[in-house]
Order: sequence, then C-alpha cells, then structure tokens
Amino acid sequence: MASRNAAFHEGVFAGALLAPLKIAFMLILGLVGILAVAWIVDWIFVFKVWPEGVDRLKDILAVDLARTLELAEWQGGVQSVVTGTANFLYGLVFGVTGIHDMGLRFAESASLSIPDTIVRNTYLANIEAIEVAMIGTQLLGVRLATLAMMAPLLVLVYLVAAVDGLTQRAIRRACGGRESASLYHRAKHLQVMLVVMGGALVLIQPVSIDPRLVGVPVALLVGILARLQWACYKKHL
Repeated sequence: MASRNAAFHEGVFAGALLAPLKIAFMLILGLVGILAVAWIVDWIFVFKVWPEGVDRLKDILAVDLARTLELAEWQGGVQSVVTGTANFLYGLVFGVTGIHDMGLRFAESASLSIPDTIVRNTYLANIEAIEVAMIGTQLLGVRLATLAMMAPLLVLVYLVAAVDGLTQRAIRRACGGRESASLYHRAKHLQVMLVVMGGALVLIQPVSIDPRLVGVPVALLVGILARLQWACYKKHL
C-alpha cells in the first residue's frame, strides 16, 4: 500500500512538473499551425486573387500596423510592444533560421561556392514566395498584439457574466429550481468555439478590418454563454 501511495504521489509530482512543458509545446505547435495557414492564405491571394500581388499584402500590413498602434495609444499601452511583437516573430522564423541573413548575403555580388550557388539559385527561384511569407509573418505578429489588447475586454465580460450567472443559480436553487448539465456543457464548448473562430478570423483574414468589429461581438456572445454556463452549474460550490 505504501509503495502504491508513493508511486501515486510521484506521478502527480511528475505531472505537475511536465504540465508547463506540455502547455508550452501546445502553444508553440498552435503558433506554427496558424503561421502555416496564414502563409497558405497569403500565397493564394497574392498569386491567384489580387491583381496587385504582394503590394496589396504590404498595404494590409501598413493599415493594420497603423490601426494597432492607434489602439495601443488609446488603451494607454506602449506602442513599441506592437512593433516588438512583429519583429520578434519575424526574427524567430527568419532570423534564427538564417533565412534573413541568407538573403542579404545572396544580394551581394561576391563569388560563391558551388553549394552556395545551388542554394542561391533555389532562393532566387522562390524569392517572391519567401517575401510573401516574410510580410505575412510580420502581419501575424501585429495581429497577435491586437488580440492581446482585446483579451482584457473578453476576460472582464466573462467575469461579470459568470458572477451574474452564479447569482441566478443561487436564486433558482433557493426557490427549488434545478440545473441543467447539458446546457452547462454546451455553453462551455460554444465559448471555446467562439474564441477560437474569432481569433482565427482576426489572425488569418486576407483583408484589413478593425479587430473590434470581431472582438466586441465575440466578447458579448461569450458573456451571454458564460452567464448561461454558470447559471446551469450543477456541482456544489
């Protein structure tokens, strides 16, 4: 019995230590997936849809950056965080991998070895796609900063709605009413779907729109669902 208890506690301890690593891995994996989808969307629109090509994507980046800087100033935040996020993501993808320095080196007229010449030819053959990926990465960084600035509104609405829902639950229980586990779980899952879909729309959309047009409706819907969720909570508090 003692050995089983010891093994159980060791398992719990190991799980607690590994939990942050698992969360970090899932976040990195999610970021890589979002980045890949954003690149694919940008490539499709630049090469197949937009007559202006990559210039249209540059305009979207400029408009989104200006709007996000304005939003940061309105919230009293530091504007450098916006550009810092975009530059950090760009450096993480193209700086750490050496692709940025590779482009600078290949732009010079210095003689290259045979392997470097092969790499240079491959780079030049795909330079337009690489440029789109670079701009798209910076655009994703700007939009990630936008989502971070919208997060406080979402958290505030959720907390207010949860308190109101728990109050309604207490009133109903005092009057002999019952809770609904099915409504609780449906409301909870719908909130996750709304947040994920809203975040994906802000991050991947191939147009420039005010993120508040997405964030505010999503926050209101999450508030309604959060109130319903906690009003139908069945377990004892």
